[in-house]
Amino acid sequence: MENRSYVGDDGSATGNHGQQSVKTTTNSNGVKPTSAVADEKPVREKWGRNVEFLMSCIALSVGFGNVWRFPYTAYSNGGGAFVIPYLIVLFVIGRPIYYLEMVLGQFSNRGCVKVYDLAPAMRGIGVGQTIAIFTVITYYTSVLAVTLRYLIASFSPELPWARCDPAWDNCVDSWLIGNISIGGVNVTQPKSSAELFFDKTVMHSADSLAQGLGYPDWKLVLCLLASWLCIVGILIKGIKSSGKVSYFLAIFPYIIIAVLLVRSLTLDGAWNGIKYFFMPQWSKLLEIEVWYQAVTQCFFSLTICFGGLIVYSSFNDFSNNIYRHAVIITSLDTVTSLVAGCVVFGVIGHLAHVTEQPDISKVVRDGPGLTFKTYPDVLAKFSFLPQFFSVLFFFMLFLLGIGTLIGIVTSVITAIHDQQPRLRRWKIVISVAVAGFCVGLVYLTPGGLYVLDLMDYYGATFATLTLAVFELLTFAWIYGVNRVCKDIEFMLGIRTGLFWRVCWGIVTPIMVILILLVSIAKYKARDVPDGYTALGWCLYAFAVLQLPGWALYAMLKRRGPTWWDSWKAALRPLEDWGPEDGERRANYIAWIAQYCQQLASPSDNLLVKMRKKLFS
Repeated sequence: MENRSYVGDDGSATGNHGQQSVKTTTNSNGVKPTSAVADEKPVREKWGRNVEFLMSCIALSVGFGNVWRFPYTAYSNGGGAFVIPYLIVLFVIGRPIYYLEMVLGQFSNRGCVKVYDLAPAMRGIGVGQTIAIFTVITYYTSVLAVTLRYLIASFSPELPWARCDPAWDNCVDSWLIGNISIGGVNVTQPKSSAELFFDKTVMHSADSLAQGLGYPDWKLVLCLLASWLCIVGILIKGIKSSGKVSYFLAIFPYIIIAVLLVRSLTLDGAWNGIKYFFMPQWSKLLEIEVWYQAVTQCFFSLTICFGGLIVYSSFNDFSNNIYRHAVIITSLDTVTSLVAGCVVFGVIGHLAHVTEQPDISKVVRDGPGLTFKTYPDVLAKFSFLPQFFSVLFFFMLFLLGIGTLIGIVTSVITAIHDQQPRLRRWKIVISVAVAGFCVGLVYLTPGGLYVLDLMDYYGATFATLTLAVFELLTFAWIYGVNRVCKDIEFMLGIRTGLFWRVCWGIVTPIMVILILLVSIAKYKARDVPDGYTALGWCLYAFAVLQLPGWALYAMLKRRGPTWWDSWKAALRPLEDWGPEDGERRANYIAWIAQYCQQLASPSDNLLVKMRKKLFS
């Protein structure tokens, strides 16, 4: 095991083999957790300061989704009216889950897999989420590589996408100002050089996967390698080094956003674009699709149910005020999305103005197209320092991507290290990086964007939503909302209000279940060969089937007289569940045992037990 000393909650240095002698206590099941207390585990590494945790969470939650996903999602789902369901979803789903994951991570000092020591039969949720996270990492770094490719290209004397390559047919230079459309129904409209630069020069995009994936561009391979080297360099020394970098990763993008906002607001036609972005379409509020989009946007914008928040919180001091952090970060994430929308649609409004296009919707693109086609097209039309603003924009994107990746890669590293603490951290970091780099090469091939969309849906979005349902049911009903609230009381000395109890136990799980059902009802196979679709379903199954697999393993480890006894035993917290510090854990076990004895009543019917789960 790596010989390393960390600073404990009391400020003293504790080595890997440090032990604390405390009295043993009998828990509610009559078990004396002597070994759990006496054989003290290494004290978990901690953030240098609380503000490092705050900055790291901001960098984790504020990413690509705020810049390219939120503006388009808001525009296409009611414009200004979309803000209403989004804010409602933020308050009843986003913030409660954010706070809940922070609470359990900090209380237990465990990662996204070990946190399920509260119900070992459900540990497969954490394992499945780790698989989904790794899938996200592989394609997220590939998008980061493309961003780095554009960042480097922005330093050219002239933006390379400003003019058409002679080999490109039906192309018009992006630096030109004016209407480029051609009249006629059957006339093929020309494409901007910025769009063709992305398709033909950067990605060498294929029309379909019928001819296979192809080979990645060597420049993108080098950019992917550089991206991973940045991540490894930040994570190689542990959470303390990444905490120091978080100041830059969290703050500097906002400086760039402020500069870009000022510039976008001064462009001709910018206010028309912003007005179009916020123009409310009230009829959209009655469509289930809008609420579905609001929930999924909130989910992936805040990075909830991915495990990253649990991991980051697990490195906190036990008494850190995470309620305040949860409110700050979720509010800041929403404000950032709205400001980014103003920046993006200000630029889009300018593009519509200079191209003499009265319909702004015809210049709006979704996802990567917004970032790597529409935005570069506008930058090429800038008469004042286009290279400078191009560098600012893509550097901002690169920092946002790095900040998010640091968090989700940390969750994978922590999940592995918690299971195999004898492995040195640097070996795990390098192994994850090598695996992520090799898989990431697939997305940089001519057919890579098709595979990216496939993996994002099956391996990330669909799998995460499915596992999120079981995560919420585990925390709220198997472990119990009442038990979570008692843990908060023991940890922070505050009582949890009715709002949080109702959200955790009723509103949030029901809404997430509904979103999953809508996602299933809306399912439509991607336009790819059947073999790729089968691969997507296999990845989904591999992540989700971890749940029954680990449940069976937990039952076999806690075998009772009947299968029902084994199942109940596998749903009880482990003997060493609780705070990391041995003395504090012993006090907690005695305190919670007394509470459980007062709460227990053999005569309770099902409704009474459910009420106690929520409100006792």
